[in-house]
Amino acid sequence: MYHQPAFLDDMERLAVEAGRAILEIYRTDFSVDHKADKSPFTLADTRSHRIIADGLQAGYPDIPVLSEEGKSVPYGERKDWDRYWLVDPLDGTKEFIKRNDDFTVNIALICDQMPTMGVVYVPALDDLYLADVQKGCYRIFRGCKTQLKIPPKMPVMALRIVQSRSHPSAELEAYIERLPAKESIRRGSSLKFCTVASGEADLYPRLGPTWEWDTAAGHAVVLAAGGVVVDLEGNPIRYNKETLLNGPFLAAPSREFLQRIHAI
Repeated sequence: MYHQPAFLDDMERLAVEAGRAILEIYRTDFSVDHKADKSPFTLADTRSHRIIADGLQAGYPDIPVLSEEGKSVPYGERKDWDRYWLVDPLDGTKEFIKRNDDFTVNIALICDQMPTMGVVYVPALDDLYLADVQKGCYRIFRGCKTQLKIPPKMPVMALRIVQSRSHPSAELEAYIERLPAKESIRRGSSLKFCTVASGEADLYPRLGPTWEWDTAAGHAVVLAAGGVVVDLEGNPIRYNKETLLNGPFLAAPSREFLQRIHAI
């Protein structure tokens, strides 16, 4: 019922269209404003939001849209949603401002509190991740399409850990210090999920707060590639909570993998 073929095609089309609009602004001397919580935003955030929200509402008027740039939907209204679009129109605004290319467009379809489809698009690199949790995960990089499947290996030595470029945390550093020999990879935005899905990283631990729209599309990418995104007790991350903040989580190849590295 939830896996109509057109869903992912339309998500891809809108993500790429929004990405083009973002790049138009990226190539200019754009200004930076700040929200009430002091987080930055630019014209690229609002323009991308408008393209995606308008497109989804026109194509699927019966499915609600929850976006970072239009997030003020009361829990009393959304608590009964059995499915909805969850959108971060420009994930990694800090990376966008720094012009390091590590920013993404994220669109996810949430059904019964779990992501079932997701698209992550990296406009500056023309790098696209398409995820259908029932059918698999694909990457289209500059026109070349490959299927992503997380390798079943269980590495112990030289554990590759991906972490944020812009959100350092003393708690995270202490957690990483307790793990076996490791290599650190730095990425921005939802690209951290994508490095796990592509097999470039073995673990993405996030102990600091994130919003649901920050994680949903990347979560779908990891699930569709065969991995897991779980809290520190091993329970799946859920969506459409009363508070839209996520707790700590780990993205990894499997629960067994997590049990092994934590037992060492």
